Amino acid sequence: MYCWRRTDNQFFQREIKFIKFMAVCPVCTIALSGGVGLCRYLGIDDLISGVWIGALLFSLFLWTIDWLNRRKIKFLFRKPLIFAFWYGLTIFPLVKIGIIGHPKNQFLGIDKLIFGIFSGTFVFLISILFESYLRKRNQGKAYFRFQKVLIPIFLLLLLSLVYFKIC
Repeated sequence: MYCWRRTDNQFFQREIKFIKFMAVCPVCTIALSGGVGLCRYLGIDDLISGVWIGALLFSLFLWTIDWLNRRKIKFLFRKPLIFAFWYGLTIFPLVKIGIIGHPKNQFLGIDKLIFGIFSGTFVFLISILFESYLRKRNQGKAYFRFQKVLIPIFLLLLLSLVYFKIC
């Protein structure tokens, strides 16, 4: 996986540096899958379910990119297309069957599930970057066991609790 950042070397010149980071571990992906299933089964609010769905979708996106990289499969607009594929594959059927789009199921004027999906994606991305920062700060070693799993799960649980208190 590659993330980019811009650095200014000269006054008007910008260059893109690629920073390599690994995809999310399989244990984390399985934990997210279990969280999604449990939320829907227990009838938890769509805002909270969306957090876990968004994290799962972003995890699938990262795994797909990693899988393509290992097989050296490259094509134009690969990352945006794969992102749109996974999110579209999830959101469009939910719109078709009426889960997304109900006028009384909104949070801040946006459908709760959509809001949850994109806020979960954002928090999951932040948690991956934060874990990577902590690992880099400790010379490539984790501060504690299962750090790569526990940090994203903890931050997603924290966001879920915030949404639980709000709703």
